[in-house]
Amino acid sequence: MDIRDLLLKDAMIMDLKATTKAAAIDELVHQYFVKGIINDEELYKQDIIKREAESTTGIGDGIAMPHAKNKAVQRATVLFAKSDAGVDFAALDGQPVHLFFMIAAPEGANNTHLQALAALSSLLINPDLVAALKKAQTPDDVQQLFADAQAAKEAKDAADEAAAAKPAATMQSTERPFIVAVSACPTGIAHTYMAEAALQKQAEAMNVDIKVETNGSEGVKHRLTADDIKRAVGVIITADKKVEMDRFDGKHLLNRPVIDGIKKPEELINETLAEKGSIFHATGADGSSNNDDGESKSAWSKIYANLMNGISNMLPFVVGGGILMAISFMVEQTVGAHSTTFIFLNGIGNWAFSFLIPVLAAYIAVSIGDRPALMPGFVGGFMANTAAASIVKTTSVAGFLGGLAAGFIAGYVIVLLKHLFRNLPKSLDGLKPMIFYPILGLLIVGFLMYFIVDPIFAVINHGLTTFLKSMGTGNAILLGTVLGGMMSIDMGGPFNKAAYTFAIGVYTATGDGKLMAAVMVGGMVPPLATAIATTFWKNKFTADERKAGISNYVLGISFITEGAIPFAASDPLHVIVSSVIGAALGGGLTQLWHVSVPAPHGGLWVTPLATNWVFYLLAVVIGALVSGIILGIWRPALKEEN
Repeated sequence: MDIRDLLLKDAMIMDLKATTKAAAIDELVHQYFVKGIINDEELYKQDIIKREAESTTGIGDGIAMPHAKNKAVQRATVLFAKSDAGVDFAALDGQPVHLFFMIAAPEGANNTHLQALAALSSLLINPDLVAALKKAQTPDDVQQLFADAQAAKEAKDAADEAAAAKPAATMQSTERPFIVAVSACPTGIAHTYMAEAALQKQAEAMNVDIKVETNGSEGVKHRLTADDIKRAVGVIITADKKVEMDRFDGKHLLNRPVIDGIKKPEELINETLAEKGSIFHATGADGSSNNDDGESKSAWSKIYANLMNGISNMLPFVVGGGILMAISFMVEQTVGAHSTTFIFLNGIGNWAFSFLIPVLAAYIAVSIGDRPALMPGFVGGFMANTAAASIVKTTSVAGFLGGLAAGFIAGYVIVLLKHLFRNLPKSLDGLKPMIFYPILGLLIVGFLMYFIVDPIFAVINHGLTTFLKSMGTGNAILLGTVLGGMMSIDMGGPFNKAAYTFAIGVYTATGDGKLMAAVMVGGMVPPLATAIATTFWKNKFTADERKAGISNYVLGISFITEGAIPFAASDPLHVIVSSVIGAALGGGLTQLWHVSVPAPHGGLWVTPLATNWVFYLLAVVIGALVSGIILGIWRPALKEEN
């Protein structure tokens, strides 16, 4: 496929007007919408913002590659935009971005489109092409530059393939060092292939042979064989998501972010050739999270990452099951509890909910101990969801808290077993994942859950449930206020997730959606507050911020707190403080008015499911207005430029 088919001339922006990151995203996304490339501006922008929240796509050297793959995209396209003045896009090198490549891929993108996107991404590591693009004046210039670069790359690839087809004896006589690498990023559209291309180009310049396995949207390409790994001097992992690690047992290995593959290929190759990477042990205590860059994560960062792995895999069960159950209650009011429709919807919702804690525990365990921890984590989570009446005199279950404990216990039990069996003869390696880990892991986790965790947390969970059910109005308001405020402190970060997770735990234990109402309102306030402030205090916001504020009306009512992040990043004091005040007020009001939302997501779109729905709306409006007014009054006016 010709790259020019992706780089549409009539979609290019040769004089980008935006001066901020948020405004640049808005301008690029809007151009896609105007040109009919996307049919839902907010849906596509939502995924662009989520990707930026993971890590900036401003890769340095004046280039940014924001990208998303979702159902709003009608056809695979790359939008080229050029800013002569430059935009502060929070690029990794801290320099302004002049060249933008916004990549849009449809959910059902075929391999031809994905290969073309990969090819285009890999071309951008060519400094000559980048320099020429910065001087391009017309869309025709841009297309021609990429066409020439693509032709040159295809010619080189053909020559390389011909060289690779030479007899083995000829190839071996070169005696060039050989290394292997794996490149992967969460989306798998751009960075994966840029890292591959950068490593290959640098290896060629250093007279080194390299094979790079890519884990992108097309799936795994150029998969490393056992012989490749055996022959290699060392291994380079440039990945921002999990990759299969056990196969590298006994090899010197560097584990770095994917951006290092793009920006630091020479450093990575030199360190690999010098065998500076620690020897990776598939059965070692470090597991697949081994990081040899000398910058170990804090204990809290690791715990948070493990917890988020469990929660992210659990959320589809929460959302799907929770909303279907909530709908079933509405149906019950019309057709009765014995209706087939009610029984069907309620049954599906309850079946989905029955997997919440096992899935949570299983994927916390996997994040710690990899695949061997999946089964004991799942069983431990199931045990946490089962009444402990045979051990203590209670019909309560260990519940959400027990599931959290089960996940961490299972993960670290497998890590311990890997450490204990690290010195077994190589001939017994096959027995570890098939015999030792599943049997001993299940036995240890099952013992700890049955005799210690379940009894203790069943009592704790019973006490918590009893307290929440008997909680007076004053205590409920205080708790709702705290949870609502926490949702706005970091807008999607640890405080936000802690409050949301607590509300889900209470919901699954009691079936009461009152605290879900508090966190839902708290999460809607920040984007709505920025929208209100930009609407009524226009002189205190730039034109780009006012445009972003309009979109935050939609993001706010949809419970997408992240819409306020660009504002908080540029003005944290005024935005965060005002948001917390309004969110805390709104969360407290939901408890004062006994609002319950039996759905774990949806914002105002699930208003028909709420009890006291008028007060639910009122809590949102009051919280958003208070925050918006405080922000609008408190924020200083923009300085006039001379």
